[in-house]
Amino acid sequence: MSTVPALSELTTLRVGGPPRACVQATTAEELVAAVRDADDAGEPVLLVAGGSNLLVADEGFAGTVVLVRSRGVDVLSDDACGGVSVRVAAGEPWDDLVARAVAERWTGVEALSGIPGSTGATPVQNVGAYGQEVADTIASVRLWDRAERRVRTLAVAELGFAYRWSVLKARPGRWVVLDVTFLLRPGEQSAPVRYAELARTLGVQVGERAPLDDVRTAVLGLRGGKGMVLDAADHDTWSAGSFFTNPLLDPAQVPDGAPAFPAGDGRVKTSAAWLIEHAGFGKGHGLPGPAALSAKHTLALTNRGAARAADLLALAREVRDGVRSAYGIELENEPVLVGCSL
Repeated sequence: MSTVPALSELTTLRVGGPPRACVQATTAEELVAAVRDADDAGEPVLLVAGGSNLLVADEGFAGTVVLVRSRGVDVLSDDACGGVSVRVAAGEPWDDLVARAVAERWTGVEALSGIPGSTGATPVQNVGAYGQEVADTIASVRLWDRAERRVRTLAVAELGFAYRWSVLKARPGRWVVLDVTFLLRPGEQSAPVRYAELARTLGVQVGERAPLDDVRTAVLGLRGGKGMVLDAADHDTWSAGSFFTNPLLDPAQVPDGAPAFPAGDGRVKTSAAWLIEHAGFGKGHGLPGPAALSAKHTLALTNRGAARAADLLALAREVRDGVRSAYGIELENEPVLVGCSL
């Protein structure tokens, strides 16, 4: 009998106890069957692909983990006028897709280089970085609807994309992503560069374009400098990426000196990293650990090698409560908490 792996072996934070059972799905059909069988048995289900957005309790998960291991990138159409339509299996590693897009000269996801995790996870919270979001290029998502017990396809207009949000995130227990279809543009140049830090690195103005290879290289360099590219030898990367989302506020709520960017509906987005740092939590807060803020980026909560989920949760509460005390702003966690809470 094979040993059921602990969630610490399956997540980038490297914490979490074992599930009751573990099933591997290598195709969309196997994924549907695994979830349907667990539902029929009244068994709780946790989907795990890259494990880059999960903080699992030390007690583990009292149910079945379904490992999403489907692979494949199918080019549905490729023409200069209509663009490049690609259907990507849910378990396909996200950065593998970005690397292929850049190599094939498909434009639209190059600024999302270096993000860990699977393609199927990206539409759930509308993954974004350096001025791009997957909402910019997703055409549709094919899903298993656990409520209606059928396969459905939701077009981009039905997905309700917003900052780190979608209708899939609103009801996370209902949907199982099977594959994602993207519409990309052929070309040597990137999409317009929207992020000032990236534009400075590339030596272009915001709104200008740059060669695809240059954008990918620049983004990987920026992310690496912040500990946001996975490296088993670097504890600054033993994280779930940015642990808190950037708050959306009324303009009057933004502290003096904090950055503010228009976010629609009369609101602005400010920087969670700025709030954390100015509330007294600098890079490396908590070192030597067992849990600490990254020495490279205050938004990442990291496992210094021997942390438990309880250690990371305690650090997250300390930071959240400190920001609330200093500014009256409630930070919201980005990773999904399994069997635990803040």
